[in-house]
This record gives sequence, structure tokens and C-alpha cells, in this order.
Amino acid sequence: MLTINSFAQDLGSYLESEQINQVVKAYHFAEAAHEGQKRKSGEDYITHPLAVAHILAEMRMDHQCLMAALLHDVIEDTSIPKHTLGQTFNTEVAELVDGVSKLKSMFESHAEAQAENFQKMTLAMTKDIRVIMVKLADRLHNMRTLGALDGEQRRRIARETLEIYAPIANRLGMNNIRIEFEELGFKAMYPLRSSMIGKAVLKARGNRTEVVQSVKDSIINCLERESLNARVFGREKHLYSIYDKMRSKSKSFREIMDVYAFRILVDTVDNCYRTLGAVHNLYKPVAGRFKDYIAIPKTNGYQSLHTTLFGMHGIPIEIQIRTHEMEMVANNGIAGHWLYKSHDDSSTTSHKRAREWLKGLLELQQRAGNSLEFIEHVKIDLFPDEVYIFSPAGEIFDLSQGATPIDFAYAVHTDIGNSCVACRIDRKLAPLSSVLESGQTVEIIRAPGAQPNPAWLGFAVTGKARSSIRHALKHQQKNESTALGRRLLEQTLVPYNMTISDIDEDTLNVVLQERQISNVNDLLAEIGLGNQMASIIVKRLLSNNDALEELPDDSALAIMGTEGLVVTYARCCHPIPGDPIIGHVSTGRGIVIHTDTCKNMLDLQNKPRELMNVRWDARVDQEFSVELRVELENERGIIAVIASTVTEANTNIERINVLEKDARFTVVHMVISVKNRVHLANVIRRLRTIKSISRILRAKN
Repeated sequence: MLTINSFAQDLGSYLESEQINQVVKAYHFAEAAHEGQKRKSGEDYITHPLAVAHILAEMRMDHQCLMAALLHDVIEDTSIPKHTLGQTFNTEVAELVDGVSKLKSMFESHAEAQAENFQKMTLAMTKDIRVIMVKLADRLHNMRTLGALDGEQRRRIARETLEIYAPIANRLGMNNIRIEFEELGFKAMYPLRSSMIGKAVLKARGNRTEVVQSVKDSIINCLERESLNARVFGREKHLYSIYDKMRSKSKSFREIMDVYAFRILVDTVDNCYRTLGAVHNLYKPVAGRFKDYIAIPKTNGYQSLHTTLFGMHGIPIEIQIRTHEMEMVANNGIAGHWLYKSHDDSSTTSHKRAREWLKGLLELQQRAGNSLEFIEHVKIDLFPDEVYIFSPAGEIFDLSQGATPIDFAYAVHTDIGNSCVACRIDRKLAPLSSVLESGQTVEIIRAPGAQPNPAWLGFAVTGKARSSIRHALKHQQKNESTALGRRLLEQTLVPYNMTISDIDEDTLNVVLQERQISNVNDLLAEIGLGNQMASIIVKRLLSNNDALEELPDDSALAIMGTEGLVVTYARCCHPIPGDPIIGHVSTGRGIVIHTDTCKNMLDLQNKPRELMNVRWDARVDQEFSVELRVELENERGIIAVIASTVTEANTNIERINVLEKDARFTVVHMVISVKNRVHLANVIRRLRTIKSISRILRAKN
């Protein structure tokens, strides 16, 4: 059994005596604070913080981190405040303990509260990585002692561990802790599946021993002939890893177990590549299965050479080749580097990448609209199957699997993403929605004044890109809704020869208070978004003016097509300049423009407050979508002829859909972009010159 004396003795291997004394002092303080408290197992509570500190000591964490581990439940579970810890020990230890205490209630309530707590954890992580180190060690000891809890509690804690803690350990490169999280979580979450796979592995191991030893001997003899000093290990497959591959890759247990895995440790990077050459001469490599994580490390700093070989009798052999230092980083991640001390330029790749990820979390926090949105972005980043993309200058960026040039643009810089208009992939123009592959070089083309497109959210996959796009769109919508609200309010005041500046300030403040709105710009934005009606606001603002009689009808608002996100055009009727139109004030969206004959407007005739008079501005010079229904006789190449004719009429086909009516006739639905009804008439006139076309209709509703 672990005691403070045996623990202090173990610390002598890497800490100074004064530091050990500080740790022992923290233990006795915690022991007194937790006196009388018991764990569910019946043990004294102090056994838990001591075990947490021991886990961290195995990773060679510093004495202040160990002190924080011993004291991590003192603020939460006793009456001792933070300032007392600061006076008894020091401010740094008190801050660490406070940081861990704030994470105590993670995921204990509904989704919003869970997300709030996760935000607190990531904020604490970005301030001092040791906070999350203590939290991970705390969770690891809790997982090791899950047996004392009831089934429902066990499953809840196991699910949290598999969904959040294991991915965080993986992201920080702490492989040993990740594996233990996964194995213990799997056993608690799915005890029957874990037991069955465990028995199957034991049974298969007996048949594999001879093959493993034979392959291992062959590799050792091969490396000795090349005078390479190396250690060779057969790698055990973990139960959760087997289960995850069976589930995600739809593979049978036998398919997974038929692959033999080995790890080779050498002393230098140069010998890693020499070893790779030697094993490729020994067994034939499988094409496309070699990965060089030494030249391009993973996000968490992991470095290794991975290759798959055809062994004797065609058995597949997976081999990882790395140095002893890389092995340490793979197992302990940033814990092996004492990241919190490293602020110099000589920091290893593991330092820099982990710090960049933590910095990215802070940026996500600042941009996220709410906690649930934030946790959505972070979960995306916690499960990265990375692709490695080059900038034109040769800089490497790692992105999540399925990333697009939009994700790359935001990875370089938020401003580059916001002003992106096009891209080149390997020097060729490509769509912004293209899925990127490792090794490609991406160049972003920017334009001054460009703004993010809402459609980007349909294919952006990284947390940073999605949160940045949403942040920019919210800002853009706020500006546009404020401008539209101002126009609506000014329009409503025109009959009284008044402007917003003429309104009495005291009356305006009363109206703002009544509607619980903080300032005039927010009121204008609410009007622009349709949450407040301009006519009602004006009636209230002028209600004390005896000189004014009943408010006349609002004059029509001129639509220019440049209002942005707060004025949209209905897809049911596709209004274009020249059409008589009507506005539907949609809460939260602004104004939706319909043709005045649109069937969807019939339902709103008894809701006059939701309708408003609008007209096309004489200066409108935008393009608008319109849908055509074209009936024609089947003829080879007719679609190409239609496309060519539409192009000659100076318009674009946005979407085309071909429906076969019968063996002889075909119906084509296409959405084209036109400037106005005159432009549309010109397109239809040109299409009617095609002999195969029998009928053209403008499709509505």
C-alpha cells in the first residue's frame, strides 16, 4: 500500500530534498483537511489525492504540480478557501488547486451546463497545462477504482472518459494514459463485449506466439547484419482498439488479429531511416502504407516511421520505427517535456504544437456564440484524422480529415479566411469546397472587401474555420440588420417630416427600457431582423405628440439587392426586378421578399403586421435566381444546346434537373440568374428558337 513515506522516498530520484519537504507538508495539510472523510470504497479520502500525486510523479511532474494534486479537493470538499492555500504554500499552488476545483462539476448536468464546465476546463488548460495534468491523473485514479460505484454511475463516468478525457490525453500525446482510459472505460461501459474480446485475444495469443517470435528473430538478425543497435518489441493489441476497429471499419476479429505489430527503437533519427531500409529489404513493403511522422509529426508531437510489410507466408506485419526520445514523447506527450516551463524558441515540435492547439482553444472560446457551439467545435478538433497541407512558401499545416481550402485559409489566419474568394490546389484553380489530400500545396486568392459566405458552413470541417465563419456572419448580419432597421424606421417617419435624430431622447430611453434593449443600435438591429416592427415603434415614440394624428400607412421600402443577409428572396416564387413584390417580416431573419401573387402569401393576409410594402429600387443592378420549366422532345445533346443558348443570353445556369416525362418527352427544371424581367424575356425568346422545345414556363410554388 502506498504511504507518504514510500512516496517521498520515490521522489528522491528526481526532486531536491527541500521540494520533497514541500510535497510532504502538502500531504499532511490535505490529510488534516479531509479528516473523517471516506471514499465509496470505505478507505480514508486522503488515499485518493496521494494516488493522484503518485501518477503524476511517475511522469516526473514538478513538486508544485504534486502539491496541487495532493490538495486538489481541499477547496471543493472542505471549508478551506483559496487564499489560505496561498498563504500556507504559495500563489502558484493555490491557482493550480483553484483551477482543478473549477472543473469538479464537469458533465454532471444538462448539455448547456456540461458545455459551460468544459469551457472552464479549456480556459484553465490554456493558462497552465498542469491543471489538466492533475485532472487527467484524478480521472485515471477514479477509473481505476470504479468498482465501488453503482452501475449507472460507472457507465456515466466511463462514457465521459471515452468521449472527452481519452481524446484530450491523445491530443496532448499522452499515449499511456489514453490507452488506460480506453481499456478501463470499455470494461465499465461494455463489460460483456470487453470480456468476450479479452477471452478471444487470450485464445488467439497461444496460436500467435510462435509466429511473433519467428518474425521478431528475423528482424533482429537482419538489423544485426546491418550493424544497427536496436530493440524490437512485439506490440500487443488493446481490447478497445480491437473493438473500435471492428465497429468503425466493419472488420472481423480474425482480420484484425491476423496483423502482427512490432515496434523498433533505435538511438538516432538517421538509424530510423536505415532500419526502414533494412526491413524493406527483409520483407516486401505494402504499397501506399508507409507514413513518415518524423519529417511531418502529428499535431500532438508524435514522431515515428510506420510501414506495413508482407511477411513470411504473406502475413501482414505493421512496424513502427522510432528513437528512444520519440518513444518517451509517444507515451507521456507534453508531460515528458514540462511544457509549462518552455517558452524559448528551442522548444521541441511537441511543445509548439501542443501550445498552438491550446492557443487555438482560447481563440475558439472568444469567437463561439455559446457554450454548446464551442464544445461542438472542440469535439471536432479532438478527433482529428489529419491531412498535411503545404503553403506556397513550404510551411506545413495539419488539418482534420475532409478539410477544404476554406479550412486551410482559416488555419493560416482568420483574416485570410474572411477575405478568401478562390484557391489554387497544386497551382490549378479549384473550388473552395474541394476535399484536400495530404501533400497538396494550397494557395488562397483574396479580394479586398470580400466576406464569408454562409454556404461555407456546409463544407468547412475544422473548429476554427466554423467558429470564425459564424463569428463573421453574426457581425456581418448585425451591421446589415442595423442598416436595414435604420432605413425602415426612417421610412416610417417620412410622412411626419422627421428623422431618428428628431426623436425626444427621454421618450427613446423609455421605449428601450420597455423592450429591454440596451441602446439605439440594438433597437435598429431588432427592427432589421424582424423582431420589432418599425410602425409600432414609431407609434410608441410619437404617442405623446398631440399634434400628430393617426399614423398613415408606411410608404414602400425600396429594395436594392445589396442588403445582404437580412433581406432574402423566397425560393417558392423567385421574385426578380419587374415583379410586383411584397415583404414578409420573418422573426430573426429580417425581410423575405415574395411576388405579390405567391400562394404562400395567402396564409398571411390575415396577419397584416407581418407584411410590409416593398418595391424594387430603380438602381438595382444585381442578379437574381429564377426557375424555368422546359418541356421538350428527347434528342441527343439537347441539354448541351440549352446550356449553350442560356450562356449566349449572358446568364448562368445555377442548377438543372432532368425528369423524363415519357419515352418521347422530357421535362427540364433549371434555375438561372437574371437581372430583371426584360433579361428573363430575352433568355426565354432565345430558348424558343430551339426546335425540340415545345413549352417554357416560369415555375412558381
